[in-house]
Amino acid sequence: MSAEPLTAHAVHDRVRAELDAVDAAYGRLRSICTDLAGNAFRIEVAERLEGQNRVNRGLSYRMFGEIAEPVDGSSLPAGVKVRDVLASRLRLTAGEVKRRFALAGRLRPRRSLTGPTLPPELPVLAAAVEAGNLGDDHISAVCHALDRLPSFVRPADRDAAERALVRRAREQDSKFVAAIGVEIADCLNPDGTFTDEDRARRRGLRLGRQGPDGMSRLSGWVDPEGRAYIEAVAAAVRPGRHLPDGADGRDNRSPEQRCHDGITLGLKAAVSSGALGQHRGLPVTVIVTTTLGELEQAAGWARTGGTGRLPMRDVIRMAGEAVHYLAVFEDHSARPLYLGRAKRLATADHRIICHARDRGCTKPDCFEPGYHCEVHHALEWSAGGPTDADNLYFGCPCDHAMATDGTYTTRVTEDGRIAWSDGTGPPRVNDAHHPERLLREDDGGSE
Repeated sequence: MSAEPLTAHAVHDRVRAELDAVDAAYGRLRSICTDLAGNAFRIEVAERLEGQNRVNRGLSYRMFGEIAEPVDGSSLPAGVKVRDVLASRLRLTAGEVKRRFALAGRLRPRRSLTGPTLPPELPVLAAAVEAGNLGDDHISAVCHALDRLPSFVRPADRDAAERALVRRAREQDSKFVAAIGVEIADCLNPDGTFTDEDRARRRGLRLGRQGPDGMSRLSGWVDPEGRAYIEAVAAAVRPGRHLPDGADGRDNRSPEQRCHDGITLGLKAAVSSGALGQHRGLPVTVIVTTTLGELEQAAGWARTGGTGRLPMRDVIRMAGEAVHYLAVFEDHSARPLYLGRAKRLATADHRIICHARDRGCTKPDCFEPGYHCEVHHALEWSAGGPTDADNLYFGCPCDHAMATDGTYTTRVTEDGRIAWSDGTGPPRVNDAHHPERLLREDDGGSE
């Protein structure tokens, strides 16, 4: 005779009780002094803790999978985004929440429109993760190796590759698994045959964070067409041609440096041509903000509409070929001078004011740069809010939507900044794009 299914409240009580027991056990473990335990025993404990951490990670992916597709149909109140709640409660970045959802989707059973539930996309890997056999580095290595396989590989061979990779992951470190993945890919695709779909799936470039010297690492893969364009512009910057400013007539650049200069030249020509159209009401161009003092001194750094910084020497050089806009603010404040309009939509001038003042999304703790933002009315247009510079602020599409639907309320502070509130605490301003404010002892960052 099968047991009756537990009610939701009974499940809540059991899970919370087990978690409380785990927390209590960890509390007792932390209180035990291991100064005299010896390294042999410490290694044993480290192995046990690593196994428990992997079991915990498997349970976490299970929760993410069930949150993404709740069987019970449960949901949060209207207007509340699951990913925002997870990012806030777990103190995770939006990118990490997205990554966990994506991986959980590959490890959890899949629903079909009709008929029984389908097994996970990666059933062998899913079983190993649930058992606590693998760490995140192993999981990443296995997924990366399988994703490298071209689309023509037979499902049976792909399944065999998954079993082989997971078996090795149970025995070896992730670096070994990655190396085995390369060998398996070469075995299943000895001729190196890839379709347009395979190449399109792998293409992508990642622009890394800017270092203290202003340099940024670019990494990734370009498809054959992209490579053809890069080769063409790199060939145009042959020795002695398109020398950088300040060169004494001699070209000491390496081939790699000339390739870099060629790509920069090609991008500059594309932006200058006007053929790229508009982005959020402005021609696709480089937005740079700085201060009059920095321009006069020709020193310091200016900020772009993204997350980058430009040395003042580069700003002055680029400005010689640019169409200029001047954004003027009141003394000793960030409040823009009046710029009104009797229409709802912000003008290009309004966006430039927002670039200069806000630099990015104004919702607290959001790092989206100005290039990715929409213009938000602090007092909504529907409530009589004017389309004036001192009522318009940057908000990324997600946060702007939540302000529009009432999840967040916004108001302008006495010093011309915008404060956000979700109703659970006092309104707060965003200093993420203004590190100089974080360094001021008299600026608490909230209202």
